[in-house]
Amino acid sequence: MELIRIGDKLISLDRLNQAIEDILYYRSRGASQTEAAGRYNVDRSFVSRLETLGEVRRGRSLALIGFPVSNPEVLQELCNQEGVDFCWVMTDDQRRNFAQNRSGIELVNEIMRVASVLRSFDVVFLLASNARVRLMEALLDTKTVVPVILGPTPLTEDIFVDPEELRLLIRSVRQAGEPS
Repeated sequence: MELIRIGDKLISLDRLNQAIEDILYYRSRGASQTEAAGRYNVDRSFVSRLETLGEVRRGRSLALIGFPVSNPEVLQELCNQEGVDFCWVMTDDQRRNFAQNRSGIELVNEIMRVASVLRSFDVVFLLASNARVRLMEALLDTKTVVPVILGPTPLTEDIFVDPEELRLLIRSVRQAGEPS
C-alpha cells in the first residue's frame, strides 16, 4: 500500500485511486453526477472536476472496422492516435482465419456480437468492398455509417488504405459532429 503524509494526515493512494475509479465507473454505467456524488459521499462538483481532469476528448463515439487491408497495424495506431473508441482491421488472411476457426453458428454469433457492439457507437467507419459496406449499413441501420469502399466485391487481395486520408476523414467527421 502506497502512503503519503500531508501534515498530520496519512493518505492511502491505493484507496484514493480505487475511490476515483469506482466513481467514474459508476458514472460510465449511466449514473448522473449527483447520483455518483451521493453514493460516494462527495460533492457533485468533485465528480465534475474528476471528469474534467481525466477528459481525453469530447464528442461522438467513433468505431472503425475494415477488411481486407494491407496495413492493419498502421490503421490501428492511427485509430489510437485519433481517439477512435473501437478499431478492428484485418488482412484477408486474418479475415479468413477468423471465419475458418469458427463453426457456422459461432461465426454468426460473433458477427451479431460485433454488430451489436458497433451499434453502440455514434459513427461507424466501414472500410470494405461495396457489398460488405451495404450489408453492414443494413445491420447498423440506426447509426451514422461512413463508408469507405475499397473496391468491388469480391476483394481478392489486401487493399492499402492511405492513413493520412483516413485521418482527415476521421477528423472531419468528428469536427462536423461537435457542438458550435
